[in-house]
Amino acid sequence: MGIKSKPLSRRRFLRGAGVALGLPLLEAMTPTRAAAAEAVAPVRAAYLYFPNGAWMDAWIPKQTGKDFDLPFSLTPLAPVRESVVVLSGLDKPFSRTGDGHYAKTANFLTGLHVRKTTGQDLNSGGASVDQVAANHMGQLTPLPSLELATDPVINGLDRAVNYTRMYGSYISWRRPDLPMPRLIDPRAAFERMFGPRDAEGKPLPRPSRADDQSLLDAALEDAHSLRRKLGKGDQQKLEEYLDAVRGVEKQMGYGQPTAAKANRWKPPTKPDRLVPPPSLSRAGVLFTSKDNGGDQIAAAGGTTIDPPELVRLMLDLIVLAFWTDTTRNVTFMFANDVSPRNFSFLDGVKENHHSSSHHSNQPAKIEDYKAITRWHVEQYARLLSRLQEVKEGERTLLDNAMVVCGSSLSDGNKHDPNNLPILLGGKGGGRIRTGQHLASPKNTPLCNLYLSMLDCMGVPVTRFGDSTERLRGLMG
Repeated sequence: MGIKSKPLSRRRFLRGAGVALGLPLLEAMTPTRAAAAEAVAPVRAAYLYFPNGAWMDAWIPKQTGKDFDLPFSLTPLAPVRESVVVLSGLDKPFSRTGDGHYAKTANFLTGLHVRKTTGQDLNSGGASVDQVAANHMGQLTPLPSLELATDPVINGLDRAVNYTRMYGSYISWRRPDLPMPRLIDPRAAFERMFGPRDAEGKPLPRPSRADDQSLLDAALEDAHSLRRKLGKGDQQKLEEYLDAVRGVEKQMGYGQPTAAKANRWKPPTKPDRLVPPPSLSRAGVLFTSKDNGGDQIAAAGGTTIDPPELVRLMLDLIVLAFWTDTTRNVTFMFANDVSPRNFSFLDGVKENHHSSSHHSNQPAKIEDYKAITRWHVEQYARLLSRLQEVKEGERTLLDNAMVVCGSSLSDGNKHDPNNLPILLGGKGGGRIRTGQHLASPKNTPLCNLYLSMLDCMGVPVTRFGDSTERLRGLMG
């Protein structure tokens, strides 16, 4: 069936009992085939953070420009290198003071001075880049932004440096004193993305239903009804999308036989309540597992899913979020700062992440450090590949996205905030010159990158954080 004169709404959802599944961009959402070909998809941005820095000799290519060799930690980028910019020379000058970790993580996306505090008067220096974008365009999507992580918030004071540990758990800040609550349960994130919505697409409280009931099954009747009204091309897109949703659901145990449920993700059964600082209390932010917008607090036993699988699930959710235009702004923390995560699942790795970063130039620890960093890049490359597989008009989701992956330190042994390990994937709607190693002059602020990204998203700002100009050489 051809595209009808009355286009399908971009905010059309597949609805069922307590379900509102967003849809990918379809030709039927534009009034004519010519308009479908000319339709401009929105630009989205995701910011992926990994802790503890990197061994920079295995990160920075020796050559600049397009003709460069991928060093050890970046070799997983080979399949997507033409869609990636390796950035070097970017600094966070306001991180040169303060402690070695917490103050450097909290301003990863603000670039400004972080107040030293025991936790009662948090201040990250400013709103983070994702929230500046969300404030500008958040009303255009069901969720203004989406904050994902894998670790619960760490509370309390690190007496060695007299900084609150909470700074190490947040990179997204609505205001300088208000971090954005993160979701660490992929099921909670999935239901926040695709749970019930009102007529304008805004989330509604989840109705009572079995925990293992498939959201997709609840919306299948509407999906079949819609499919009959679509052309062949749109039918194929819809089927590919529904298959992807089903795949993510299966990983989380929705609609699985009883025997398969034993190994699925289990959120903590005994949530504790953190005592938030006064600014958070006044804002009504409660850090409990019952708050759909808040963190899941780890109870005894933690999760039953292994960390690599949890990371992959979260990254798959980012693909679905962008595919359905559920949000255009996402942050993801592979782990909290000072993470001691065990990486013994990698061949030959013996040290935990934080320990390996304090390598003291010991060869064995450096090898572990390099391997752990390479694993993070591998997950990033997998995300970019998945975005590249999804067609969106004449482009792909990756063409219409910008995906940062980086850390708030360079060499973790030195706690160095200069020449940070930063990658940018995606073409930003066709404006970014990818497939290059872009080496910026010494003392170039990281926020110059963020200012350029805001430009690509159409956010009308002339400065962000400590930016001095748009990042030279990034955009064509």
